[in-house]
Amino acid sequence: MRAFVTSRCLRRLLPAAGLLVAAGLWAQNRGFGGGQIHVPPGTRTAREIGSRSVGTPEWENPPGYRTDVFTFARLRYDTAPRPPGARRGGWTTDLPDADLNLSYRLQQLTSLRVDPDARLILATDPELPNYPFLFAAAPGAIGLTEAEILALRNYLLNGGFLLMTDSWGDADWVLIERLFAAILPGLKFEELPIGHPLYRAVVTIREKQQVPNIRMGIKIPGTQIQHRVIFDRQGRLVAMALHNSDDSDGWEREGENHEYFEKYAEKIAYPLAINILVYVMTH
Repeated sequence: MRAFVTSRCLRRLLPAAGLLVAAGLWAQNRGFGGGQIHVPPGTRTAREIGSRSVGTPEWENPPGYRTDVFTFARLRYDTAPRPPGARRGGWTTDLPDADLNLSYRLQQLTSLRVDPDARLILATDPELPNYPFLFAAAPGAIGLTEAEILALRNYLLNGGFLLMTDSWGDADWVLIERLFAAILPGLKFEELPIGHPLYRAVVTIREKQQVPNIRMGIKIPGTQIQHRVIFDRQGRLVAMALHNSDDSDGWEREGENHEYFEKYAEKIAYPLAINILVYVMTH
């Protein structure tokens, strides 16, 4: 597996990461999102899919940086059937706006050069090792073939990292634990304590906070926000599930409602995502 991040890339990322604290994030006009969509086989990037919110930002990198960039990659998991009992969501949840908005905020608020297109990728794609940071939406709906399970195991144990958001309740969690018992046998989820260095990687985060679905707009009563993680046998963080929270809605829907933007996208969803990315790319 190739080295995931160059020293040149890290030098650009770290000095300016603190700009997140000072930079103003500005929402756009109101818009509308959507549920699951059909994405034709062979679609490689989020940019090929039309916005389902208020539009997505566009940018270009200088010619010398086009191959030395961070690329947000989303796991495509539509080869195998949904697991029995899966209730909601799918791999296209919050696509493409979440992917492109978060990519833009990384480009805007850190010194990291970021791919403006983002990537959609199957676990069995031979290019997967080129992408150190992999995102999966609605992990309670993930179904994988045996080949995909093996490929994802190899990816995670050889330097890759998987972030998951938008899972809810005990039923979703049972499915997630069952899936990872197959992907990473012998390794278990544990709750990441708020004192872990990840929460101080860029912005100091003192408590775990929920990003609700924009249609709800309030914290869902009775839910406990959990940041559950798996470490490999060398102590490296390989997977993280933001459970009982819809952080990717905070990325996707940032322009649809100013109050939602200020309370959830700006204060919770973006700072946590950038902390996670900086931590895992440097450890």
